[in-house]
Amino acid sequence: MILIFNKLTKFFEDSILSYLKLNNKSEEFDKVRENILVASTKEEFGDFQSNVSLILSKICKKNPKVIASEILKLIRANDDITNMVEDLEIAGPGFINIKLKKNIFINELILNYKSERLNVPKIEKEKKIIIDFSSPNIAKEMHVGHLRSTIIGDSLAKIFEFRGFKVLRINHVGDWGTQFGMLISHLKDVYPDALKSTENINLGDLVEFYKSSKKRFDNDINFQEKARQEVINLQQGNAESISAWKLLCNQSRKEFNNIYNILNIKIEERGESFYNKYLKNIVQELESKNIIVEDQKAKCVFLEGMKNKEGKPLPLIIQKKDGGFNYATTDLAALKYRFNKAPNGDGAYRIIYVTDQGQSNHFSAVFQVAEKAQWIPKNCQVTHVPFGLVQGVDGKKLKTREGETIRLKDLLNESIKRAENDLKLRLEKENRKENKDFIENTSKIIGISAVKYADLSQNRITNYQFSFDKMLALNGNTAPYLLYTVVRIAGIKRKNNFKEDEINLDKILFNEIQEWRLIKKLLKFDEIIISAENELMPNRICNYLYEICQIFNRFYDQLSILKAEKNIKQSRLLLCYITEKTLKLSLNILGIETLERM
Repeated sequence: MILIFNKLTKFFEDSILSYLKLNNKSEEFDKVRENILVASTKEEFGDFQSNVSLILSKICKKNPKVIASEILKLIRANDDITNMVEDLEIAGPGFINIKLKKNIFINELILNYKSERLNVPKIEKEKKIIIDFSSPNIAKEMHVGHLRSTIIGDSLAKIFEFRGFKVLRINHVGDWGTQFGMLISHLKDVYPDALKSTENINLGDLVEFYKSSKKRFDNDINFQEKARQEVINLQQGNAESISAWKLLCNQSRKEFNNIYNILNIKIEERGESFYNKYLKNIVQELESKNIIVEDQKAKCVFLEGMKNKEGKPLPLIIQKKDGGFNYATTDLAALKYRFNKAPNGDGAYRIIYVTDQGQSNHFSAVFQVAEKAQWIPKNCQVTHVPFGLVQGVDGKKLKTREGETIRLKDLLNESIKRAENDLKLRLEKENRKENKDFIENTSKIIGISAVKYADLSQNRITNYQFSFDKMLALNGNTAPYLLYTVVRIAGIKRKNNFKEDEINLDKILFNEIQEWRLIKKLLKFDEIIISAENELMPNRICNYLYEICQIFNRFYDQLSILKAEKNIKQSRLLLCYITEKTLKLSLNILGIETLERM
C-alpha cells in the first residue's frame, strides 16, 4: 500500500500548495508538507487521516473546519483522486478522514498474491552494507550475552538483503591481544605435543582451559613473564607461537560454528588479527592530521562532549605508553578498511554495529575520531545498534544457579528439550502417533524459533526477562502461536479441493468485516518492512505478525471457509494463501523456520 499512500499524499500536497497560493502563503508550504497524511488509528476514522487544516489555521488565520472544506473542494476537483476515494469527511475540530474504495484494496491484494515479494519494492541501486554482529572471543564460549547480537544482527541482515542491499555479514572475532600470551604459554605446558602433531588436537572444554590459564597468570610470577614473552613472540611472527595461536582459534571456531549451525545463521569471520597490519598507519595518519595528543606517554584523542566522572575531558587511547594498541585502534582500522574501496577495502556505503548498550560510549568515541580523520566518506553512514540485557524472571542478569553466565549452547539445548517434552505431552493427549524424526525436527524448530522470537519481539533497546514457559506457550505473542497459525492454514489447504491456480481472481468477493480487517492488515506488509529497515527494529515485524495471527484466527473462527458458497470460498481461500505467504516470508526474514504440521 506504500505506492497508494504516496500517490494519495501527492494529491494532498498539490491541493494544499494550490490552497496556499490562493491565500498568498505558498512560502509556508514546507511547514506543513511533513506527515500530511497518516494511517487512521481507528476503523471509524477511515483509512487515512490528515490534520493539515489545524496547522494551516495558524498560518492562514482561519477556522480549521473552513480550511478543511476549502481543501476538499480542490481535492474533489481531481478525477484521479475521486477514482481512488470513496469518502472524504471533516471530523472533530477539522480533521480530514479518507476512506478508499474497496477495489483499491482488492487490486493491491491481487498484486500481493501474484508477487513472491508481496509487492515490496527493492532499492533502485544496489548498495553494500556491512553488519558487524555476534563477535565472540577466542577460547571463551558463546554465552547468553552473544545471543542478542547474533539474532538481531542476522535479522537486520535479512531485512536489508530482502530490500535489495548487498550485505556483508562480519563476525569481528576477538582473536588477538595480550590474553593470547597467557593462552599460548598454558597450551605449551599442558599440551606439549600439540604443536608437533599434524592431527586435530582436542583441547577439551575451552572455558575451563581459559580459566586455568587465567588462574596461573594471576598467581604465578614466572608464568606471567612467560606469557608476556609469548605476546612479543606472537607480534613478531614467531612460527611456533603463530601455530599455537592458530590451534586455539581453530578449536574455538568449531564451537562457534556449531552454534551458528543450530541457529541457521550465516556469518563471515574476520577477526581483530586481520587489521593488525593497518594499526601503525592509523596512528601515523592521526598524528599527521594533528588529531592525536600525547598524555602520560600514551597517544590519545580527546573527545568533544565526553568527560569522565571528575568532569575532565575523556581521552580515547589509540596507542598505550608501552607501544601496544587498544580495541579502539583496531575498530578505527576496521572502519577505515570497510569504507575504503577495493582492493584496499570493502567499499561499504554503510556500517552497522550490533552490540550491547554498554559499548555505546566506545562507538560514539570511535565514530567521532573517524569523522575528525575524514574516514567516513560523504553520503556514507555508520550506525551503532545497541540492545539491553537478557534477564532472568527475577529481573536480574540471567545466570546459572552457581552465579555463572549461561552458555548459549546449553540454553538452546534446554529450549529444544522443553519443546520436545511439550510436544510429546500434546501428542499423548491427542492420541497421535508420530515417528522419531518428526518429533526431533519439530522440537528443534519450535525450540530455536521460540528463543529467537522471544528476543526479536522485544524492543531491542530495553532489557527483557527470559522465560522458557512464556516463550514456548501456544498462545500470546510467541513463536509457537505464529507457527501454529501457519500449520492451521496448511491444514485448510490439505482439506481444500481447489488448487491455488483455480481461483478466479475476477470474482473475488468480500462482504464481512472480519475479511476486511484481515485484508487491510495484510496490505501493511510493505510499510512494516520499510519501517523495520529505517528504524533498525525487527520487533516491528514481530508485532505485525502477532496482529495478523490474531485477526486471521478470528476470521477462521467466525466465518466458514471450506463450506462457503463457491465464490466466497475461493475469496476466503485467497485470504488464507496470502496470510500464509505473509507469515512465511516474514518469519524467514526473522530467521525462523516454519512447519506444515506440529
